[in-house]
Amino acid sequence: MPDVICLGEALIDFIPFESGCSLEEVTAFRKAPGGAPANVAAGLSKLGNPSAFLGKVGDDPFGHFLANTFERNGVDVSHMLFDRSALTGLAFVSLSAAGVPEFMFYRNPSADMLLRPDEIRPEFIRSARAFHYGSITLISEPSKSATETAANLAREAGLLISYDPNLRKPLWPSLDHAREQMLAAMAWPQFVKMSEEELEFLSGAADLAEGSGRLMEAYPNIRLMAVTCGADGCYFRSARAEGRIPSFRVEVVDTTGAGDGFVAGTLSGLLGRISRPEEISDLGADDLREVFRFANAVAALTTTKPGAITAIPGREDVEGLLQA
Repeated sequence: MPDVICLGEALIDFIPFESGCSLEEVTAFRKAPGGAPANVAAGLSKLGNPSAFLGKVGDDPFGHFLANTFERNGVDVSHMLFDRSALTGLAFVSLSAAGVPEFMFYRNPSADMLLRPDEIRPEFIRSARAFHYGSITLISEPSKSATETAANLAREAGLLISYDPNLRKPLWPSLDHAREQMLAAMAWPQFVKMSEEELEFLSGAADLAEGSGRLMEAYPNIRLMAVTCGADGCYFRSARAEGRIPSFRVEVVDTTGAGDGFVAGTLSGLLGRISRPEEISDLGADDLREVFRFANAVAALTTTKPGAITAIPGREDVEGLLQA
């Protein structure tokens, strides 16, 4: 059985061969497996934590390519579904000179948007130690209700729940709707990871301490929050401790999937230290610094190769960077 079930979108990222130019200027792409929750599942498996992906792809060559890729990376795909009425989602990516991606999505609808509540198996959710989800499946029905159903089952079963409010502005009908739904999904998790942009978007505060404090006060179920700050590492906050952890100096090629690698590293670290979600509150500053130093190392190494799943490192590489 998996330690962690990751629910959400799996799609194809078309990564450009060139950096530093717009999508209009890119001349050639290569396909790569992607989708934030799918990346987290693969990252966890690479780090030695059994994981499963729960979601829907098209019954098409891209969907089967994704399933085969997950299986090769050790991810349980027994509850990955294939839909014949819609195709697998696509994302075309352009990279700045610093490797920062911009996305253009093709999903009208894509198969991941069609996951239904009745396709969530309660016994499967209850078999895990942790449940992770993102915000993309909250954009429209029926995947919104499917995500909420799974999150409620995870809470009832006492799982560690992790949430990444992954902001992709072009996918939402309006920014007000995005903020409303992304905040509503804060009702379940004990751990939340977000970027600086997402923190300001959801809390209204650019200051990391102020913004995280506002959200944790509004949602007392959140016991730990981490804000990724790119090359500046990350900020973390719990009831007992807060701090900043610097990043690692690496040669950046592509930052796609770095945040998902960070989530995988964090969950791996937490699961090695707690047996019940409420024990997160017992972790002191030293434990949390170790957790997030490991997560930063995973994220840093992910940026040194193109793509996401193909770039997330294994535990041996992460430990090598930490020792170096």
